[in-house]
Amino acid sequence: MKAIIGKKVGMSQIFDENGHVIPVTVIEAGPCTVVQKKTSEKEGYESVQLGYEDLPERKLSKPEMGHLNKAGVSPKKHLREFNLESAELNIGDVIKADTFKTGDFVDVTGISKGHGYAGVIKRWGAHRTPTSHGGGPVHRHAGSMGSSTDPSKIFKGKIGAGHMGVDQVTVQNLSIVKVDPELNMLVVCGAVPGPKGGLVTIKSTVKVHKAKQAGADISKNPQKASGRNPQKASARNK
Repeated sequence: MKAIIGKKVGMSQIFDENGHVIPVTVIEAGPCTVVQKKTSEKEGYESVQLGYEDLPERKLSKPEMGHLNKAGVSPKKHLREFNLESAELNIGDVIKADTFKTGDFVDVTGISKGHGYAGVIKRWGAHRTPTSHGGGPVHRHAGSMGSSTDPSKIFKGKIGAGHMGVDQVTVQNLSIVKVDPELNMLVVCGAVPGPKGGLVTIKSTVKVHKAKQAGADISKNPQKASGRNPQKASARNK
């Protein structure tokens, strides 16, 4: 597994060799410094803590600076923990964008954009009430949602108006289109959660990619009709 911390720069588009447009998100990834290694003997599990983005020492508390001074690392604004191969990394090692390569599939996690206080129609896609025959000024209201005597309450999780956005969102299985180690840049196909400048974490996808194989109904024997012409519908049905 590979992972890195970065910032969302913004979206753009590029063209492949066939002239097709690919919507991409540009991410400034790293450099990240290994701040701590956690082992099963001491902490009970294996992981690596990475630090990202330098900042003045005065902006950190004494416990935070003590944690970083113990590792001999300069003040870092963001600390994130990943389940990496800790045996290959040591405290003080630097992880850059070139830890990934073009064609890798990654999961990107960020904080979604905030939309303030929103009603049930915008927040959950609820329907309006009928707008004729005395409907009154309540067309976008949530309406009745509780039961009567039993159970006499609204169950937890019921949709309602409230603060919309600012949630942790993970978009899985995005492919890396381009890697630029000099600019610490990753170009990812597709959209990434969060605003421009928002913090994101990129790690190897948890999805399993299986090699495509011939269909079960298509024979590899050239003596058979389905083997000679596998695209022919009549040959596949015989």
